[in-house]
Amino acid sequence: MKNSLPILFVFLFLSFTALADKSKDYKLSVLRVQFLEASKDSKAGRDFYKLMSEYEDNNPVVLAYKAVSEAIMAKHVWNPYMKMKHLQQSSEIFEEAVQLDASSPEIRFLRFTVEHYVPRYLNLSKNLEADKAKIIAGLERHPKSGLSNEMARDIRAFMLTKDHCTEQEKQRLKRIPI
Repeated sequence: MKNSLPILFVFLFLSFTALADKSKDYKLSVLRVQFLEASKDSKAGRDFYKLMSEYEDNNPVVLAYKAVSEAIMAKHVWNPYMKMKHLQQSSEIFEEAVQLDASSPEIRFLRFTVEHYVPRYLNLSKNLEADKAKIIAGLERHPKSGLSNEMARDIRAFMLTKDHCTEQEKQRLKRIPI
């Protein structure tokens, strides 16, 4: 009995340390950086996917990053079946995240970016217009939208590029003071 007490303390300490370290892995500020790296680099994409595949909680924004990690894996695998499997899994996780927080501009932006780049013939881009409306509304509510200034600027810059928005929507976005 006397010898088992120190072992119990060590076990408890290691258990709490492991739990504390795991929660640190899912800080949004870190996930945002990892997401950007993962979208550009295959190894970072696989690492990000591995990290996010272990996430089992229900924070809606973190779930959106889990969904985007699935889409990133679709980009990095060569097998068409696996590409579709990752994209469908991404879509399902995004649906869960949106159900948990339908007004989050960050969740809507992540889903919008994925759906924007998915080929239209796959019929997996059904939320573009609804997400775009929520993104613009969220940016117009800034800073009360919950987005950091940097994130709001990045989202606005993305939305102003290419064919994301109509000319009227672009004018609305340009008038937002961020």
